[in-house]
Amino acid sequence: MSLAAALSQSTRTAVKRLADTVPESLVHDIKHFSKRKQKGVSLKYMLDFGQNPMSRQLLLSARFLHDELPTRLAHRVMELEGLPFGLSAKPQVIKVRDWYVESFRELRELPLVESLDQEKNFTHLLGRIKQRHDFVVPMVALAVASLKEDFQSSQHSSTLWLESPDIQGFLDRFYMSRIGIRTLIGQHLALHEPQDTNIGLIDTEVSPLAVAEQAVDDARHICLRQYGAAPEVQLYGDADLRCAYVPEHLHHMLFELVKNSLRAVAERHIETDDDVTDEGDPPPVKIVIAEGNEDITIKVSDEGGGIRRSGMSKIWTYLYTTATSPLLNMSEDDIQNPPAVLAGYGYGLPLCRLYARYFGGDLQVMSMEGYGTDAYLHLSKLGTSEEPLP
Repeated sequence: MSLAAALSQSTRTAVKRLADTVPESLVHDIKHFSKRKQKGVSLKYMLDFGQNPMSRQLLLSARFLHDELPTRLAHRVMELEGLPFGLSAKPQVIKVRDWYVESFRELRELPLVESLDQEKNFTHLLGRIKQRHDFVVPMVALAVASLKEDFQSSQHSSTLWLESPDIQGFLDRFYMSRIGIRTLIGQHLALHEPQDTNIGLIDTEVSPLAVAEQAVDDARHICLRQYGAAPEVQLYGDADLRCAYVPEHLHHMLFELVKNSLRAVAERHIETDDDVTDEGDPPPVKIVIAEGNEDITIKVSDEGGGIRRSGMSKIWTYLYTTATSPLLNMSEDDIQNPPAVLAGYGYGLPLCRLYARYFGGDLQVMSMEGYGTDAYLHLSKLGTSEEPLP
């Protein structure tokens, strides 16, 4: 039997397992909800809706989530059941699927939210669901890394799984859906804890420069631990510039971009002592923040040697990395306390682009092999784009 046929057979086994482990009525319910259309929201809608989180708004939010979250969870459960190349049969994927099934079941068993007491119970449930799904990203990454190893240990080319549009498309859809689910849950939870400039998760007075400074400090700290030194980072931007955004999303994206640039410069210059400046230091990473009519654009530039043109398309491929991946040496328990390393997981850039696109922005990377790389992070100022639901 060929590898593809064997993997397909194991996938069918995993699909059968769901029907064997949960009641038939629950499977039917999941299939029914998976056929419903998902309802997207925009950043502007979240802002307008949450400006006055009175009792009525909290009830309306809870009712929307009580109806919408099972739909989104059901879509993902059914997709997890039918993944190609045997990915559905990986124990990590089965565990993630079971998390989604359990969250779906709990939401469906909770009655429609009609009172503030019921809303309180619903909010507690959302907190538990959010915590349950904390480690979905590395768990799925561990499964995909295992699949990669399966192909590499076979006689088949390892590029088959890397370049498969089925695998890449699934991961894009799955992770984008996860961003949406966690944002909606986090928004409702945060409405219960109002802050001065925040509407839920969204800070209406985010300073991109301040967030960039914090991301730089965090990334340089890790670089210092790994290489014993860290290139300087120069920031250029208006300290008075403000926008409405989720600070955690922005920090995550900037941290990943700066981390990549620091690693590239460190490995090209610090470890080799090549091409240092007249003062004996490696060239700095530069961050420029500019405001336009539609977007705020943040450019992260480095002189870390760049990326080969033939490799540019692969930077958006999950688990593609030029560093040694630690994933295959980690257990499921390890991923709940991952080490703070600079590279090797291979899903930083693809996830960053999803975070950017979630609120109507984008991430672009331009590189000059032999010199360095520029990353352009676009944040939409309009906030009218609905979630790009898979």
